[in-house]
Amino acid sequence: MEQFRLAPEELTWRCDPAQFEFESTRDLPALEETIGQDRAVTAIEFGLGINNSGFNIFILGEPGTGRSSTIKKILAKRAGGEAVPDDWCYVHDFDDGTRPRYIHLPAGCGKELHKDMETLVGRLAEEIPKVFESKEYEEQKGRIASEQQEKNKKLFQELEERANEQGFLLQRTVSGLALVPTKDGHPLSQQEYENLSDEDKGDIDRRGTELQDHLNEVLRQGRDLEKEMREAIAQMEKDVMLFDIGHLFEELEVKYKEHEKVLEHFANCKKDILDRLDEFRPSEGPKIAIPGLKIGGQEPPSFDRYRVNLFLDNSEREGAPVVYEANPTYFNLFGRIDHIIQMGGATTNFTMIKPGALHRANGGYLILDCREVLINLFSYEALKRCIRNKEVKIEDMAEQFRLIATVSLKPQPIPLKCKIIMIGTPMLYYLLHQFDIDFRKYFKVKADFDGMMKNTWENVQQYAMFVAAKCTEEELRHFSPTGVARVVEFAARLIEDKQRLSSRFLDIADLIREAAFYAEQQGADKVDRSHVELAIEAKIYRANKVEERIQEMIEEGTLLVDTEGEVVGQVNGLSVYLLGDYSFGKPSRVTVRTYLGKGGMVNIEREAKLSGPIHDKGVLILSGFFGDRFAQDKPLTFAASICFEQSYSWVEGDSASSTELYGLMSSLAALPIRQGIAVTGSVSQRGEIQPIGGVNEKIEGFYAVCKAKGLTGQQGVIIPAQNVKNLMLKDEVVAAVRDGQFHIWVVGTIDEGVEILTGRPAGEPQPDGSWPEGTVNFLVDRRLREMAEALRKFAPGKNEEK
Repeated sequence: MEQFRLAPEELTWRCDPAQFEFESTRDLPALEETIGQDRAVTAIEFGLGINNSGFNIFILGEPGTGRSSTIKKILAKRAGGEAVPDDWCYVHDFDDGTRPRYIHLPAGCGKELHKDMETLVGRLAEEIPKVFESKEYEEQKGRIASEQQEKNKKLFQELEERANEQGFLLQRTVSGLALVPTKDGHPLSQQEYENLSDEDKGDIDRRGTELQDHLNEVLRQGRDLEKEMREAIAQMEKDVMLFDIGHLFEELEVKYKEHEKVLEHFANCKKDILDRLDEFRPSEGPKIAIPGLKIGGQEPPSFDRYRVNLFLDNSEREGAPVVYEANPTYFNLFGRIDHIIQMGGATTNFTMIKPGALHRANGGYLILDCREVLINLFSYEALKRCIRNKEVKIEDMAEQFRLIATVSLKPQPIPLKCKIIMIGTPMLYYLLHQFDIDFRKYFKVKADFDGMMKNTWENVQQYAMFVAAKCTEEELRHFSPTGVARVVEFAARLIEDKQRLSSRFLDIADLIREAAFYAEQQGADKVDRSHVELAIEAKIYRANKVEERIQEMIEEGTLLVDTEGEVVGQVNGLSVYLLGDYSFGKPSRVTVRTYLGKGGMVNIEREAKLSGPIHDKGVLILSGFFGDRFAQDKPLTFAASICFEQSYSWVEGDSASSTELYGLMSSLAALPIRQGIAVTGSVSQRGEIQPIGGVNEKIEGFYAVCKAKGLTGQQGVIIPAQNVKNLMLKDEVVAAVRDGQFHIWVVGTIDEGVEILTGRPAGEPQPDGSWPEGTVNFLVDRRLREMAEALRKFAPGKNEEK
């Protein structure tokens, strides 16, 4: 047994504080790079450097491994040296009013344009009403009216003279102008006209018809003159208006002469103002201006359409934008169009178009949490459309679900040039990669963050720098070398590997904060090993209520676990309970009963539906082991029942398969097993012991039971040899092993384990296939042969032969 026992030095790994060349982490430089994620950082640098379509980045890893902090740090450093993206503005669409157009300008110019247009709109609101009240306007309007009146008067004078010459008088009636025949300068009455001869009547009628035609022509010319007057007045008003407001645009046209779209907007504004002169003309009588409400059939004129919506302002930005959208709803990502409720109706215009995160990140980088994107309706599909079309379109996502189409703004889509970084767990990445054919097109770069790193001198030094950075950043007490060393040991314990350290810096950061808290409570200047130990123990105490209750039940005898004596077919197995953020080991009594029959092995947990598939597999492997070792010269004719005593919950995993096999061999060989030894490890069909997880918790759980019941110096745990590198046991357990009160044995085969448990050699097969007499395998083989012979006696036909 001595050759299988581990020395105390093999039970844990200690970080040597002497390797640190500082008295306090305050002396260390700032941590510039990410620790232990070279593969992921290389992938990120590649993804950020390549500009081809679809090379967006998906960062996968477990939470707490530094995914978000790393990408933000890299992007902050990279984006600072890149060009500042343009400003983007939206202006009114003067064609149909529903498709606002964008204007992009160099950073800072958009803000200037917005300010200039606000000033211009204010000036227009002041100047335009004055145009219709100016002396020049009245004079030109009066001149045009006078000229028209003179022309009109001349036409009718000529008409009247001609009518008089033809013996007619031009009279104005209610229905208009009328021609009345005269005689001797006096109008003829109807009776006088009837008394005329037919010849005279015919002559009057002929002359009247000619004059009526001329009258109609004069009236038409009068209407043409009136139309010309209106057109002349309208053109005059436009000329006067353009003259009065033209100088307001001239200065801006010079300022923005290099921006064609801005000049086009200025031209559209001037044209629209001239087309809306009737709206600006003062109406007679008092008028109360109520937004959205027409008074007297006329709505107060608005100048909002000439404004500029400063959609994106990058005037104060340095470098490319880096945007992290924590709540990627559809509107937060792709923008929205706000509405104002007026008189029971919703109204909007281009000034209410608001940007989303994708707009703000345009020309830079957008960071998104994959889970948050997927749980928000429409966001993921719309994001893919933006990447595919290379533009961001602001749409009403509910429009497609309406039964009746409604008029809404459809802003011109903005071209997209943005690197998108998605952060998620490995499960989400592989699910999307498998089930979404578009995903692999648009997220071609995978940056895989590992949960562990190699335990090297360089990484240990970087761990110290991480501790220093966290203390400086959060203004915590700094750590001494011994404190840092204990933090590094805790990192190795987290990953359960002496040769590796954990990359779950979320847990490491919590330990730093808690240790600093206890150091401050005790008034220490620096955080040393004792403070870190106190933080670890305090965290365990806050979480181990269930573990303590189970230990108490074992001490009281409610849960039956023997730590002394020997029993046939009974072994102490070890399992791990996972309770959210805390896990602990618990010994369980495993009992095995064998008897004559062909039923094979009955897994009671499986029959009770309390067993998982991996545990079932482990039990089935035992049949393969017995078949390979003992059924080459005879049939297996035994039945066995295997049970986890006092287990009332789900059992999963194959780490108890070796325990069950020890129990089977003990039962068949009728050899008692030492109850002071607990066992863990899975087994192969060839009897090889295979490594398991949670080895530290399992050992410490059984040690706690033995300590409570009294250490005898004969107790311990058998673990697989491959798990030695995973041992990071508590100091208390290591001390007990050093004092000979507790033992850890490692085995590579089932034979080595059974020798420790029974104190009898397992035995090696002889050339003829038999086993040395008195060995465990000999006793098992003999019992199986006896069972086969006994069962043969009960075979059909035997009684008749006798």
